[in-house]
Amino acid sequence: MPQFMDIHHGMKAITAEQLREAHQADLAIESDEGVHFEHVWADPDSGEVFCLSQAPSANAVRRVHDRAGHSADEIHPVPLSA
Repeated sequence: MPQFMDIHHGMKAITAEQLREAHQADLAIESDEGVHFEHVWADPDSGEVFCLSQAPSANAVRRVHDRAGHSADEIHPVPLSA
């Protein structure tokens, strides 16, 4: 299944607890769209959050994030990794 990296901007000062809660919100509904979120990272200073997922499409990733209440600003395919 294709992989995607999505980026959320504007989440300055996000805490570890807030990051876990947002990630859990995604995990709770990811199967509705055939998505699996593998990992999430955050930089509280810049306000950027990064999510790595496997999904049938970027639109499926977008729908999960939209429904979970934290829309992705960018979604990039990851066609090659090592």
